[in-house]
Amino acid sequence: MEGFDPVAFSERYEAREFVRLSLMRCTIHTVTARDALMLQPLFQDLMRRILKTNFGKPLASVDLGRATERSRALVEERPMTAGEIGKVLIEEWPDSRPDALGMVSRHLLAMAQVTPRGLWQRGGLARHTTLQHWLGKDLNADVTPDAMVMRYLAAFGPASVRDLQLWCGLTKLAEVVDRHRGELITFRDENGVELFDLPDAPRPDEDTPAPVRFLPEYDNVFIGYKDRARVVSDEAAEAVWLANVNYPVFTVDGFLRGTWNLDNTKGKATLSIRPFKPLPAADRAPLEEEGAALLAFHAKDADHDITWGLHGD
Repeated sequence: MEGFDPVAFSERYEAREFVRLSLMRCTIHTVTARDALMLQPLFQDLMRRILKTNFGKPLASVDLGRATERSRALVEERPMTAGEIGKVLIEEWPDSRPDALGMVSRHLLAMAQVTPRGLWQRGGLARHTTLQHWLGKDLNADVTPDAMVMRYLAAFGPASVRDLQLWCGLTKLAEVVDRHRGELITFRDENGVELFDLPDAPRPDEDTPAPVRFLPEYDNVFIGYKDRARVVSDEAAEAVWLANVNYPVFTVDGFLRGTWNLDNTKGKATLSIRPFKPLPAADRAPLEEEGAALLAFHAKDADHDITWGLHGD
């Protein structure tokens, strides 16, 4: 991330080189345009199942094929939010619900979020059009999960099949890993679970120092694994919210040690650091140094302040 320029990154959304769309676990991700066309078909069945699970009852009397094509026509005429789509479709299916009808397009079409949504310090409502319309290209209909699995291991290995499946939301990926065993190296963790990695991937010694890090909500350091003990400190494991990882968190020596929040209003940016337990000065100093860099990145023209407390206070 050295020298990362968020404005230049935003410009690549506007140039349609990068795309925001629903993929792994049916949640929103940023990927390249090429990967969007390759990955989206892998998750179509998952999205269909989630639609049935979450909205099966209000959609029971809806012709999903017709609702899908009606939605396609609407969003290819102009990008729309799910709420806007639902308000139109409810006129044809008044026995359903607008929120459920609005989800038909997200789950049954390849939908891309259009700018200014996602742009650095701009944003906007989550309006969508079809991925094909946004990029002017067809989906890769013949794709298999093999390339995605190998790229997952390149990023997150050593990892188990359960880790992989939790990260992406797909099942039956053991057979994919088995197809590539000859290209992988294997390990066993403390519980005997088989782990896979690429032979030439970096695997630092367990005593290698890990710099402090401020991580966002739902960071892949958690979502990437079923077994999160590799980063979860004892005090973090006691927190009831950990299963959802719905706070920005920071790590010290590679383990969760607390939460943080950044408030940027009225020309002043304040970073609040909230450890689970009091930290020694030797740990506070690098956090303040990294925190100053975080403030400079998010609010370079504002006055900066760092405050300390305890999580839950």
